[in-house]
Amino acid sequence: MSNPPNFARAVDLSSLGKPKPAPLAAMPGLEVTAHNLKSEFLPISSTKPVIVIAWSARSPESIEMVRTLGAIENSYQGSWVLGRLDIDAEPQVAQAFQTKSIPYAIALIAEQMVPLFEQSYPEAQIRLVLDKVIALAAEQGVGAAHVEVSEPEEDEAIVALEIGDFKAAEAAYKRLLVRKPTETIAKLGLAQTQLLIRTDGLVLATIIKQSVDNPSEIGLQLQAADMEMVNGKVEAAFDRLIHLVKTTTGDERNKAREHLLALFALVDPLDPRLALARSALANALF
Repeated sequence: MSNPPNFARAVDLSSLGKPKPAPLAAMPGLEVTAHNLKSEFLPISSTKPVIVIAWSARSPESIEMVRTLGAIENSYQGSWVLGRLDIDAEPQVAQAFQTKSIPYAIALIAEQMVPLFEQSYPEAQIRLVLDKVIALAAEQGVGAAHVEVSEPEEDEAIVALEIGDFKAAEAAYKRLLVRKPTETIAKLGLAQTQLLIRTDGLVLATIIKQSVDNPSEIGLQLQAADMEMVNGKVEAAFDRLIHLVKTTTGDERNKAREHLLALFALVDPLDPRLALARSALANALF
């Protein structure tokens, strides 16, 4: 069996610091080692996708991501397998997967490595990535496409959106979240619907002109970012709010940051524009 690309290629992980004792709590997923990578995980990847998450006891963020993926795995009813890679215990495997930062997620499909993401994401966005992985694997004859069972409130919301009744759609998603508070699709649907409500009846050119004429009016800037977002101008919306974060303080800065994070949640986590914007936001904050 073939190894993942660059199995012997060295990657400097020294920047992650010295190892510390692993957490005592049990971690979900199957442990990935240099031995079972070839004997277990690569064969499994020919029958269903394997999601490997690289983590370290030195990184609370990566530990939380392992646990999040473990909880998500249960809801997919065996359509993919979770493997956890302790980079401190298995540095050779970490090098094989070209691990440069953690948390780092990789998919194995038919013994081929597919890099997924190199940072934490909300559960709803992780599910979008997983659905794409499962669909990609199914196209290659590995596993079967994941079939989502819709909830009645979700069906009601979709019908309402199709006829432009955004308030009814919002109410349907909210009812679903009362019944199932952790339903990620409902959270994403509600966020999308609320964006449509905020921009309903507005004209892009008019809002943009008003925001230019009143650069210190934060409400107009947030509204302009929403309009840019709903019109497909993702980079413009991100840049506008990052600029606000840079140039404001206190409550206004918090409003700009929180609004930007809400818009981040509406974008495919694999979209390169999102990675660039997250980096720019970090620079603006620190």
